[in-house]
Amino acid sequence: MFQLKSTLRLFLLCLVLAATSGFGEEPPKISALGAIDREFMAQQRQRIDQLARFNLGKQINSEKANDLGILQTLLDRHLIKPEQTLELQAMGVIMGDLLAQELGMQWVTYEDRYGRSRALQLDRGENFLFPITMISRRAEVGARVNVEQVYEKAAAAIQPYRRALPFR
Repeated sequence: MFQLKSTLRLFLLCLVLAATSGFGEEPPKISALGAIDREFMAQQRQRIDQLARFNLGKQINSEKANDLGILQTLLDRHLIKPEQTLELQAMGVIMGDLLAQELGMQWVTYEDRYGRSRALQLDRGENFLFPITMISRRAEVGARVNVEQVYEKAAAAIQPYRRALPFR
């Protein structure tokens, strides 16, 4: 009888551990951006570019120093407020484009049990960045956002997983 109770306890413990550890959880579904995703992201890029042109007399041009500087200025001058989630996430698209360009990543859709997101994927592998919310998560809670620092932290996080290029 004692052995049966111990076995039953061990079995229940294994069930609890499996349920809380993600055991048996489906892997995320990764797919190419659809037409709606591409159009939405193009509108997001345009939104930030228009804000920069109108308020700063500058434009987004896919150059890291320029674009990160514009994003920082938009935040510092409170031209985008913490409650403007759409605009904050549009800033994340701009930053994501720069990360993709520098790190050789591509935009994909990432769908898991928590929902669907646009993400950057490295080498069609299992390493992802989620830049769209990197600025918004911080700004929405009132934190001062250092855009360049957020960018560098994201780049550093993915760097160890990049394949070394030959003759480098």
